[in-house]
Amino acid sequence: MQDLIQFLSEVDDEVVLEKRLKVLLTPSEISEMVSRLKIIALLDEGVPQRDIAKQLGVGIATVTRGSRALKELKEI
Repeated sequence: MQDLIQFLSEVDDEVVLEKRLKVLLTPSEISEMVSRLKIIALLDEGVPQRDIAKQLGVGIATVTRGSRALKELKEI
């Protein structure tokens, strides 16, 4: 994990960072990460989980996973 963090964090240029992410991840993996970020943002705004699932077209379990992740982020 440390190698990945270093590989991504040593870049200041967004274009280079995007290229590095595209080298590491498939388009569907990138799309999944974007979806997870949207879920976390909506949860942080207080949007109910069922509304998020419906709005983004994802399962409630996916939103619940995002809720757990958000709680972990807030504990840092």
